[in-house]
This record gives sequence, structure tokens and C-alpha cells, in this order.
Amino acid sequence: MSLPTTLGEALALARGRVPVSEARLLLREASGERAATIVGFPERQLGEAAALRFVDWLTRREAGEPVAYLLGEREFYGRVFSVSPAVLIPRPDTELLVEQALLHLPEGSPRVLDLGTGSGAIAITIALEAPHADVSAVDISAAALDVARSNAARLGTSVRWLEGAWCAPVQGEVFDLIASNPPYVAEEDPHLAQGDVRFEPPGALASGPDGLNDIRTITAEARGCLKPGGWLLFEHGYDQGDAVRTLLAAAGFIDCATLKDLGGNDRVSFGRWPV
Repeated sequence: MSLPTTLGEALALARGRVPVSEARLLLREASGERAATIVGFPERQLGEAAALRFVDWLTRREAGEPVAYLLGEREFYGRVFSVSPAVLIPRPDTELLVEQALLHLPEGSPRVLDLGTGSGAIAITIALEAPHADVSAVDISAAALDVARSNAARLGTSVRWLEGAWCAPVQGEVFDLIASNPPYVAEEDPHLAQGDVRFEPPGALASGPDGLNDIRTITAEARGCLKPGGWLLFEHGYDQGDAVRTLLAAAGFIDCATLKDLGGNDRVSFGRWPV
């Protein structure tokens, strides 16, 4: 394959292989040119290094590798977070979990715990949006915590990072609010073999036959880590709202509810530990 020598040739090479919007994004990042330049000046020369980078990204994207992993970043809640194959790619639906966490924070200096933090997007966003909060975050993956620490340092906030499984690293502590976007996909779900998720860490996606194993574990463990009146919030699958509310209620939580995402699907459920 000969390398494209102009912006227009690069876009022509991508035609029919990836969506136009993705091709323009990859070309913008590879070349350093503005989006308007790519559209308005297709005759602009493309250097060899930029062409090599674009062709590499194009080939990998055509094979299914997520754009976020190619570029090493993804926007979340108006901020850019670094990502790698060690972490789940932050998604817009998770912003609803952050919004609800912020709405349920008590006054004063609340203690917040993010379970399964991955890139740190949830914990860091809460810390930045609610600087009065004392935020801790847990992940079982040391590689994921490295990404999260880097994001916190770059975005200028302080979060306590802990390695371990769910509530194990914080035994003996209590929090005003626990938020989690845990694995919630059924292990035999065919979507795990499709699209971007093929490249994401399996341990961050699948959770038992019905996708609820980790939510069950967290619900049980959180009872010992919440202050009276504290909240437990989950992101979950589009068809799991009823099941998650049932699990919360059975564990003794009250005021349980489910909220829908912008697509009209159940996405976040929560409950309050009774006073």
C-alpha cells in the first residue's frame, strides 16, 4: 500500500473502511491539522511520519480497535481522560451515575467511595465537581490504578487510590456515598464478541450468568461500609433496573429507585442505608 501524500488522499484511503467522522478524527490527530483544514484544503501535504501514523491507526480501527485506545484518550464530563487497554473506556451513560452521586452528597465534608474505578473518571470527576468531598477509589487492577493516578495528577485533584477487591481495602471505614460502575454483562452475552468491547478488559465487563454477580457482592459488602443514611449507587445494564432494585431492597436498603439514560433505558439504580 502506498502512503497518502495529501489530506485528501488520506481520507480517500479511509473511505468505506471506517466512518467518515472517525477518519477525520484520526487524520486530525495524526497530522496535527485542524478539522476545518482537513475538510477545506484536501490538497494540503501530509508528511511521511503523519501518513504512517494515520495508516497504522486506520488499519487497527478497521480491525475493530477502539478509537479511544488508538488515541489514548476519551472525553468524560467535559474533561479529557487518558485510557489504555487496562481500563474500560468511559462512556456518556456513566455521566448519569456521576450526576446522581453529586446530587446525593450531604453537606459538609462527605466521604465518597468509587468501587472499580478503572481510569478514575468517576472518582476524579466527583472530586473536581465537589472539592469539599473526601474521595477514595478502589480497583483490583494495579495497571488500572496507574492510569487513574496519572489522570488525577494531570487534572489536578487528589483521590486516595486503593488496590483490592471491592470493599476489602476499606474494611472498618464508613462512607456517606458509594458509587460503582461494576461489570454487569452476562458472561454469555454475544455483544462481548462484537465491536469495541472485544478489546476492553474482560474483567471489567462480564459478571456471571446474569451479569449481576458483582452487584450482589457490592450490595452485601456496602452495608458494612456506609454510614446510616448513606447512599449506594450503581450503573447497570438497560434491562437490569428491576433486578438491582430488588437486590438493594432485599439487602435492607430503602428509598430504592432507578433512573433512565438519555436513550430511555434503565441505567442507574440506588438505595439508602436506613438510619
